[in-house]
Formats: sequence, structure tokens, C-alpha cells
Amino acid sequence: MHRTLYGWREELSAAFVRLLAYLCAAAMLAIGAAEFFQPGPAHVVAAVPPPQWIEVDKPFPAFALAIPEAADAPAHYAIRRNRQGGGRKDILTLGEPDGAGPYLRVEIYRPGREIGRFAAPAAAIAADAANLGPVNLRPSAKPLASKFGPITIVTFTTSKGLSRHCLGFVRAYDDPMLQLSGWFCRGGELIERATLSCALDRLTLLAAGSEPKIGVLFAKAELHRSFCGQRDPILASTPKYKLLWKALANRPIPRRIGR
Repeated sequence: MHRTLYGWREELSAAFVRLLAYLCAAAMLAIGAAEFFQPGPAHVVAAVPPPQWIEVDKPFPAFALAIPEAADAPAHYAIRRNRQGGGRKDILTLGEPDGAGPYLRVEIYRPGREIGRFAAPAAAIAADAANLGPVNLRPSAKPLASKFGPITIVTFTTSKGLSRHCLGFVRAYDDPMLQLSGWFCRGGELIERATLSCALDRLTLLAAGSEPKIGVLFAKAELHRSFCGQRDPILASTPKYKLLWKALANRPIPRRIGR
């Protein structure tokens, strides 16, 4: 009896030892598997901030730019809204943005809460024309006479794509708070100031919406319209704008951006 009990204890101890060994081995395998299948360090993806300006689908034009000599040039009208401040930019373009021919861009900016004041003319042109790589920006000492009053001129050259000479222009108002800006570019010679003045002479208002002061501003501007020099006996015989876009005899209907 004593020997039987002793043998049973020996067998139980051996079984316990084997069980303990099995459990240790299983634990080691579990730890190894956890280390092997543990995911690597998470890649932190930087959040891309939403664009500051949102382009409006199917924009309803508020302005128009009619240039008969550019009847076959591509035209585009865009409206952008500031995501935070609610400001609005109406952008009218005429011509190829990256071609050797004339390219005109006119922007009417009505800010909301996003800014307290407009940037300096050269800084505004450099920021808006960043895609062109503007270099050699030179503000002109003499403003451009136009129906909108004196306009600041900034000449520059494009460094991206085809090299072109450009006339940048800026005219800001305090009441109503509005900025008229843009640039006129082409390959070869620099565009003449009178040509730019003529192009801006053809910028008109279609709808002021809920901003009657905008309507008053453009109505006053029309009183000073020179009709591209036709009211000036010196310029009437040779309107400068005809040197830019060739007159098309077969297309008497003016090309109007915005309608």
C-alpha cells in the first residue's frame, strides 16, 4: 500500500512538471506570435487643410468684358468664395493662360471677414500671379488713367512656362470695399498702357445684387468711359487696342465674358 501511494505521487509530480512545461512553451509561443504580428508604428498622415477659396459651380456672372477683337479667343468666368470670411472673387479671363498670344485676367474682389485691408499692389499681384512665377516686379511711378480712376501698374515677367511680359494692375476702394486687379500678358513686346486702359474701359456691371454701392461705383465709372479713345481726338484715329487682338471682319458680334 505504501509503495502504491508513493508511485502515484511520483506519477502525479511528473505529470505536473510536463503540464507546467507545456504551459510555459505555450506562453512563449504566444509572446513570440504577438511580437511577430504586432503592427508597426502607425504612419501619421498630416491632415490636408481645406482650400481657402471654393469655386462656385455654375456661376451667375455679375460682370462682363466685351472685346470684339478677341471674338475667337477662349473666355472663362469663375466665382470663388472664401471658406471662412465669405469674401467673393469674380474672375474673368480672355486668351490662353500659357500661350504666346495676349492673355487678360480681371478680378473683382469683394472681401468679407477674411481680411481687414487689401495688400500692397506689388504683393497682391505677386500672390495672385504665383502660378506664372512673376519676376522683376516693378511698380510704375505713374498710375494708369482709366474710367475707374488712377490704377497702380506693376510690370513683371513670367518665369514659368513661356516667358511673357505682363502689366499687372490694382485699384482698391474703401467704400464699397472692393479691389479691381489682374494682369495683361503676351509674348514679345510689353503691352502698351493704352491697350490695358481700353480693355478695362469695356468692363461693365451686369448685376449688383444686394450691394447698391457697387452699382453706383460702376455707374460713375461709365461717366468717365472714353470708349477706347474715341472721345479723345488724339487717340480716336488709331485706337491702341487694335494692336492686341486682330479685328475680325466676319464676326461683328463682340465677345462678352459673363453673358
